[in-house]
Amino acid sequence: MRAHLGDQLVIESQATGAAKRDGEIVGLHHEDGTPPYDVRWSDTDEVTLVFPGPDAHVRHLEYEQAMTTRETQPGTGGMEAPSVVAPPSGAHNPGDIGRRVALERQRQRLSRRETADRARMSTTYLAYLEEQPADPTLATLIRLADALGTTAAALRGGGADLPPGQGQALPHPQLRDLSPDECRTLLSTHGVGRVSVSASDGHPAVVPVNYEVVDDAIAFRTAPGSVAAAAAGAEVAFEVDHVDDALSLGWSVLVVGTADVVTDPEVTGRLTRHAHTTPWAGGEREMWISIRPTSLTGRRITPADQ
Repeated sequence: MRAHLGDQLVIESQATGAAKRDGEIVGLHHEDGTPPYDVRWSDTDEVTLVFPGPDAHVRHLEYEQAMTTRETQPGTGGMEAPSVVAPPSGAHNPGDIGRRVALERQRQRLSRRETADRARMSTTYLAYLEEQPADPTLATLIRLADALGTTAAALRGGGADLPPGQGQALPHPQLRDLSPDECRTLLSTHGVGRVSVSASDGHPAVVPVNYEVVDDAIAFRTAPGSVAAAAAGAEVAFEVDHVDDALSLGWSVLVVGTADVVTDPEVTGRLTRHAHTTPWAGGEREMWISIRPTSLTGRRITPADQ
């Protein structure tokens, strides 16, 4: 019996042949994949050391297809050749961990096979992790991190509290301008952006605010006398961006326009009722300010071949 991390250990009932217990193999004690195994049982979520008996077998579930499936190929003299296990059909939707694993592997110019061998897991399981929103166990992350010369915390996004953009730049980046329609789409309807103002002491300031998009205008709540309130009656810049450290991609949208206090009680009431969130900063922030764009520009960084 041999197994990889992420495989499933199934204990069958000798009377019926049906599975009576199963769990994920989260730890190996021998490099060749032979028992014993650390198994996280699906019924209790506990991890125990298991020496499989005759009623146990290993099932490879990377794509819920048996990795041992083989087919006879023409021209092989009747020899059996392993079939290619393909990922599930449809567009890939990788999770953050998978993207970080794939990026680090590509930066080190490692193939999936090389990385999987180093981490003692199957290539198809690694492909699954990279291409699907998976939730690998800590044991799997530790082995992957060791194979890639990084840490499990880094693969999990342990630098989330650090400023974005500390990842390595793309080898051949492309910086392109966004159309107004693309900018409006990225602004979407709400989120967190930054407004640039001249504070009451005359110094420039940039303040993050929760914003809404209403009839193409940017609206945000603040308190009278706050730094953000200094935007009222002035021409300001408002910026929204997104940085993907895992893939070294990003975009930014810049709005320039005059900011005005919303004074109509009916309008302010409607804005408050339909706001997607209350201001993260908390406190009494019932003063709505609206920025009507006179300029809308944006840029996006992508690989040169996209």
